[in-house]
Amino acid sequence: METKEAINEENVEKKSRWKKMLKKFGIGGIIFFTVKGIITSTLIYFLGKNFWSVISGYFTGIFQ
Repeated sequence: METKEAINEENVEKKSRWKKMLKKFGIGGIIFFTVKGIITSTLIYFLGKNFWSVISGYFTGIFQ
């Protein structure tokens, strides 16, 4: 079993990582990157879905 000291060290390390990110990017930066990631993921999903329908239509048109 882990001692309390080992568990406390892990918690301190996790908190300090978040503090470092918050210092580096700020709250606005974290919000920006979160929104950017959501928009990028959405675009990749919908454009990727449309991409395969365009490619399949192209190949069916060639082979007819």
